[in-house]
Amino acid sequence: MTGGMGGVMSASCRGAKAGGGTTIGILPTSERSEANPYCDFLIPTGFGEGRNLIIVRTADSLIAIGKSWGTLSEIAFALKMKKKVIGLKTFSLKGLVKAKNPKEAVGKAFR
Repeated sequence: MTGGMGGVMSASCRGAKAGGGTTIGILPTSERSEANPYCDFLIPTGFGEGRNLIIVRTADSLIAIGKSWGTLSEIAFALKMKKKVIGLKTFSLKGLVKAKNPKEAVGKAFR
């Protein structure tokens, strides 16, 4: 499950599908057409950044990649909810589990 848009979200969905997974995009907009092409199921929220809370509430664990404000908000929500957060090239925060590469991040998310 990702935010359903481009960049890291698109790459994550593409990788999940390549591995036989099913993908869900929780979109910040109301427009399904704005999702990346690798999303199997779309949830167009129209909530903007508010959809970050939906992503965190839905996930059992999270992989945070990069250093955008949206990523930081998802990390904060997840840590507050005592969910496991694996960080890959992201902020250094107390409670965040670091990973060196995507394979390690996915492995840690499922442990």
